[in-house]
Amino acid sequence: MTAVVRDRPRPRPARLAPADVFGLGVSGLRSRPLRVVLSALGIAIGIAAMVCVVGISTSSREELNRRLATLGTNLLTVETGQSFGGDARLPAESVAMIGAIGPVESVSAIGETDAKVYRNDRIGAEHTGGIGVYAARTDLPATVGAEVVAGRWLDEASAGYPVTVLGPEAAAVLGVHSVGVDVQVWLGGRWFTVAGILAPNELAPELDTAALVGWPEAAAQLGFDGRPTTIYTRAEKEAVADVQAVLGATANPEEPSAVTVSRPSDALAAGRAADETLGALLLALGAVSLLVGGVGVANTMVISVLERRAEIGLRRSLGATRPQIRVQFLVESQLLSLLGGVAGVLIGVVVTFGYATAQGWPGVVPAWAVLAAVASTLGIGAIAGLYPAIRASRLPPTEALSSA
Repeated sequence: MTAVVRDRPRPRPARLAPADVFGLGVSGLRSRPLRVVLSALGIAIGIAAMVCVVGISTSSREELNRRLATLGTNLLTVETGQSFGGDARLPAESVAMIGAIGPVESVSAIGETDAKVYRNDRIGAEHTGGIGVYAARTDLPATVGAEVVAGRWLDEASAGYPVTVLGPEAAAVLGVHSVGVDVQVWLGGRWFTVAGILAPNELAPELDTAALVGWPEAAAQLGFDGRPTTIYTRAEKEAVADVQAVLGATANPEEPSAVTVSRPSDALAAGRAADETLGALLLALGAVSLLVGGVGVANTMVISVLERRAEIGLRRSLGATRPQIRVQFLVESQLLSLLGGVAGVLIGVVVTFGYATAQGWPGVVPAWAVLAAVASTLGIGAIAGLYPAIRASRLPPTEALSSA
């Protein structure tokens, strides 16, 4: 009788669960703490340099934009122009119509009156001092950036009473150096209390020589017809040109050609040029920093493979497969990259805010820079660790043990 010998199934290599793979990676790093710290420090310095470059450049750009904003980069003015019939006039609804434009952030206006202002009622009518009397909306300072150096600006309550706010040159001409209920000027044939004095305003110099009264009070007592003569408009910086293109037709739909609209300031063009230049610089410096970090990870992992030939040979002789060896080294490179990346981000954020504070800048670290630093570190770590992992997995056990 012939015995039937059946082929025995070949033993299958033990499978490693994700937790086992993670544990192998952690144990690999823990077995060489000094090298891990030094390697992670090298990665951290590269990532910190990238975050610092991006953060400090962004903070500098934010400071530049803040300074340019004080020059009125997004401020447009609409004024009455000339038509075939003479001086064109803006409709009373023009302010509300401009305010309905989507990218417009704020809008305000002044309206010229025929009233004159004097220090008292004994001064001759011809001695006006070149001071204009304007009706002003209560939201004017927020739009043009006007500041009150003495007293206060008009509010909803005082705008309906004989109260005025003087520009700095108007106050000097009238000899008004303080404010209060006992400080009054002769305006439009009646006494007006001086409630405030404005600071010089480069964006709206016409306010420096103006006496400003509340919109409803001017309509009730000074014969103001409610039609603005100058409208100030602040728009989103990216949409200034688009808003400028429609301002004329929006302010005066019947005679858009009779409206004068200011052009965007040169400061806006300078700001856009700075944004483009600094943006390209940030990308270039960030790419270089990431490349340096990636080279550090690759160098660390290659040296690790050379140093751990004995371990690799022993694991292969005990049954570890090539994929398991590759995964082990890939996990180690990922953990090393993550450790260095997180530390680098923290160092970069601290240095950026410290430098910005010392310079008096607003500290800004873009969220995209933080996320890109960590994600890029992991990506570069995977790429940099791939070659050492493949090299380690291809080592024959005998060669690895003999060369150790």
